[in-house]
Amino acid sequence: MSLAHIMLVDDEVPFVETMTKRLTKRDLEVDSAFSGDEALKLLEKKPQTEVLILDVKMPGMDGIDTLREIKRRHPLVEVIMLTGHATVETAIEGMKLGAYDYLMKPCDMDLLLKKVQEATAKKRGHEEKIVEARMKEITARRI
Repeated sequence: MSLAHIMLVDDEVPFVETMTKRLTKRDLEVDSAFSGDEALKLLEKKPQTEVLILDVKMPGMDGIDTLREIKRRHPLVEVIMLTGHATVETAIEGMKLGAYDYLMKPCDMDLLLKKVQEATAKKRGHEEKIVEARMKEITARRI
């Protein structure tokens, strides 16, 4: 699998800086944002983003509102929710809104990497199906 393009979104700057270094060392291309609003703006500039690792608790636009908006604007981008304040209700709401998965902070790096790889594969699979459907559509018109 080629390099995954991910975005890390959390209002805790030291956490983002540490995680960005750790993920970059593991051959991931990482962009970071410190708010939901900043993440949405960055997604517009970085359409190659495949997976977003998103904190649930942030001031202003929280993770659930950010997830809702990401899925509205960029439905194929996979989102892994991260929180230090997990509640069953938030987890269920995030999954209903289309989050790929939900992990507790601090999360195990190997588990996070596994989830990122799975989410990347899922997104790429969806994109391949879309391309195949378009090719069939074009081919069918020529016959």
